[in-house]
Amino acid sequence: MNDRLNAICREAADRLQKAANRRELTEARREILGRHGALAQQMQELRTLPEEERAAFGARINREKRLLEEAFARREAEMEEQELTERLTAETIDVTLPAAKIQDGHRHPITRIMEEIQNLFISMGYEVVEGPEVEYDYYNFEALNIPDDHPLREEQDTFIINPNILLRTQTTPVEIRVMERQRPPICAIASGRVFRSQEAGTVSSPNFHQIEGLVIDKNITFSDLKGTMAVFARNMLGSTRVKFRPYKYPYNEPSAKMDVTCFHCGGKGCPVCGGEGWVEILGCGMIHPKVLSMSGIDPEIYSGFGFGLDVEQIAMLKWGIDDMRLLYENDESFLAQF
Repeated sequence: MNDRLNAICREAADRLQKAANRRELTEARREILGRHGALAQQMQELRTLPEEERAAFGARINREKRLLEEAFARREAEMEEQELTERLTAETIDVTLPAAKIQDGHRHPITRIMEEIQNLFISMGYEVVEGPEVEYDYYNFEALNIPDDHPLREEQDTFIINPNILLRTQTTPVEIRVMERQRPPICAIASGRVFRSQEAGTVSSPNFHQIEGLVIDKNITFSDLKGTMAVFARNMLGSTRVKFRPYKYPYNEPSAKMDVTCFHCGGKGCPVCGGEGWVEILGCGMIHPKVLSMSGIDPEIYSGFGFGLDVEQIAMLKWGIDDMRLLYENDESFLAQF
């Protein structure tokens, strides 16, 4: 057993010298000094010795174990010091070099447009309201005078979760919720993401943003709507003229599309407006009496108007962006322009 113990001590000294890093050192410590290491096995073999030899040999094993533990501790401390020295050398900072420039971030173009529109309508007395993106079919369609057999359901084919729940195709459901819980006068705008089952393209996306406005009170007329939209166009786009074209929305009566004089050519005709001098920016109209009734508002007493616009479209028109997908690709060279 003495020969075996001497061999273990020689092996330990050899591995201490050859260990290139702390991982190898830890492995050597485990195999020699660990619970199931070589010295532990020697202790187990003490029972095979005559009783008069056990005490002396056990004392020698403990002495050798203590010496090896001290040697391993010294070697580990040397390695730690060497690693620290190497790291400090590698991480030395030359304080005479110019500092690295930190690039400041900024708001995304979509966020900027949404904030501008919201701030404009807040200054006109509107309240900003929000609602769920996962919506009931009733609020997204039924309450807007769009029954199951209405053709608009095909145009706004959306992502269906189950027969009664879907991803909203517009922010109008938020306005219906406001109409249900609040009595007129009501003056609010709703903004957020909406979803349509359509391909991503230059002017379309399955996920985009809308802002819709709602005003309900006594004696609200189409003239109030026209004046509000003119203020919006002038402040957001710099346009001084607006034009309303008849259109059909099931939740408005009457309803219209609103155009503004092209802010790139001033109405003379250019590629942005297709040579017509006018650019369509939103849909609007007087709230249908049936929609008022379904929300618990008496259409004989109250009237109102609503409008809705796509935020991405306003951003594209305002900054001359020709592909909606650029707004979502996180291209720093593109976003840095804004």
